[in-house]
Amino acid sequence: MTRDQLLAMFRRSNALQRGHFELSSGLHSGHYFQCAQVLQQTTQAAQICRELARRFRSARPTVVIGPAIGGILVAHETARALGARALYAERVDAEMQLRRGFTLAKKDRVLIVEDAITTGESARKVAELVEAFGAKVVGIGTIVDRSGGKVRFPGRRYVRLFSFAFETFRPHDCPLCSEQVPLSRPGRPKRPM
Repeated sequence: MTRDQLLAMFRRSNALQRGHFELSSGLHSGHYFQCAQVLQQTTQAAQICRELARRFRSARPTVVIGPAIGGILVAHETARALGARALYAERVDAEMQLRRGFTLAKKDRVLIVEDAITTGESARKVAELVEAFGAKVVGIGTIVDRSGGKVRFPGRRYVRLFSFAFETFRPHDCPLCSEQVPLSRPGRPKRPM
């Protein structure tokens, strides 16, 4: 699967959005990848995640884990393609945790996946969680790297299916806030501003 094929899927699904968005990193942007719009189509989700799986097959992961919520479908479909277990980590008081009876063993070889990465902070926190169980992180993969290739995970294999460099802003430096463009928080319940 090529970058152009992936981008065509995103465009057909109206997953590439423009406006004023607060990302999960807390940064603001005028662009947003709503990966759920692409992944809701099961054939597209399977095709995309098979491509991620193909790139990590030689690492022989036994578990694929993603941060909730965006990484859940990606972890599930990638794990299916690899014949591995699928887990997800949940943020509790700013830290990632395994809940719902999920656990890892020292023998597990874990692939961390996400739908989109901007700063890499969620993936780093999931890696710390995995290593706290004594399991081995064999790589980190994402569908979309929003950093334009700036995000790095030293000492870890990192694969992105495609990369874009959309400008992001700290809330106090955001020109869209200054222009009073309404802020959206995709994927999260609306809260008072």
